[in-house]
Amino acid sequence: MKTLLLLAFLLAVPVVRLLAQPSAAPVSAWPDHSRVLPAKLRQVPVGLTLWHTPNPVFPEPNPEQPGGYVWKHSTLLRSEVGELEVVECGSFIWYSAEGWKANMKETPAEFAELFRCPDARLRAGQTYTFEKNYRFADSAQQLYGGDALWYILAKDKNGKLYKGTGLIETESTPR
Repeated sequence: MKTLLLLAFLLAVPVVRLLAQPSAAPVSAWPDHSRVLPAKLRQVPVGLTLWHTPNPVFPEPNPEQPGGYVWKHSTLLRSEVGELEVVECGSFIWYSAEGWKANMKETPAEFAELFRCPDARLRAGQTYTFEKNYRFADSAQQLYGGDALWYILAKDKNGKLYKGTGLIETESTPR
């Protein structure tokens, strides 16, 4: 009986140790603070022009929600290297000393809808616009500034990946 208990104990110890190990920390979007870009965007050639207007953008009272605020801007995109197919669209935000944090990520289908770009296929030299790329706050207490780095990743017919990035300054104080 003692042998069986000892054997059960010895078999249980590795399992208990394994369960007690902390899980791996999530991978940071911006692991190398000596570089400006988040890791996902590094070493990908630029082939898209991406910009926001107006920029910077300031909060203004939201007429559709009394006491609320809205930051109104549009995001525009153009392929500079030929026809491309969007793989991913998203943004990173910077609102504290910690730097870039992954924010949102859109699928090609979501991109196609937001930018009115059929099948998420970009034609060379044509501008696509996410017209009402707005941010909202329910009250003045929720007004905070920060920057957002929008990105689009798209591939050509040979599978070569290109990026476009556009920084928007989001201010906290209404004008």
